Amino acid sequence: MKLLIIRHGEPDYSIDSLTEKGWKEAALLAERISKLDVKEFYVSPLGRAKDTAKATLEAMGRTAVTLEWLEEFRPKVLRPDGNGTRKVAWDWLPQDWMADERFYSCEHWHECSIFREAGVKEEYDRVTSQLDDFLAVHGYRRERNYYRVEQENEDTIVFFCHFALGCVLLSHLFNISPMLLWHHLCSAPTGVTTVNTEERRQGIASFRMSAYGDVSHLYAGGEEPSFAARFCETFGNTEERH
Repeated sequence: MKLLIIRHGEPDYSIDSLTEKGWKEAALLAERISKLDVKEFYVSPLGRAKDTAKATLEAMGRTAVTLEWLEEFRPKVLRPDGNGTRKVAWDWLPQDWMADERFYSCEHWHECSIFREAGVKEEYDRVTSQLDDFLAVHGYRRERNYYRVEQENEDTIVFFCHFALGCVLLSHLFNISPMLLWHHLCSAPTGVTTVNTEERRQGIASFRMSAYGDVSHLYAGGEEPSFAARFCETFGNTEERH
């Protein structure tokens, strides 16, 4: 089984859609995905994900099922740098989260008071339980840290969704803290992440990532990847966001 986890195109958050550049990215993505043998398409309920999927679905004459749990990861927390304003859970300054060893642990990352107050683990468990239910329907049932194969297949499934939500899915599949993925990975808009099952012993499967946030379709179309999701390479660079 193969999962393609695709981030939406460059967003215009003010209207929950895409920028002009984002629409170009979505069109180039469609050229890439339309060449694949995709069994099923699923999409976040948010507009920027639906608009990204639109070009691909129209090119292939297909439709996508909307899954509520594919929307961007919901919790807003009172981060140390927030000055009392609730902000997304996945964008901390290095000096704030790296000082707490619990964030590096698959078992303890959610134990800080900031996450407990905002119900981050509860939302994480809700999303990942939905993922496991989805995989069970498709033949792979969670059993401790791996998956029991009940119906092996080589289907390709596409999710049109979001950066932080994608990291939540990956962290569950790989049994690692989402904080590490949220802060050490960056998927540019329309980045394609590919995750495959591996069944090296009959009936027991794990997931392995063969590509993360791949934007080769943009380079092939002469389109520079968006800077969205990144931060300044150097503090002195005033052209890039801090």
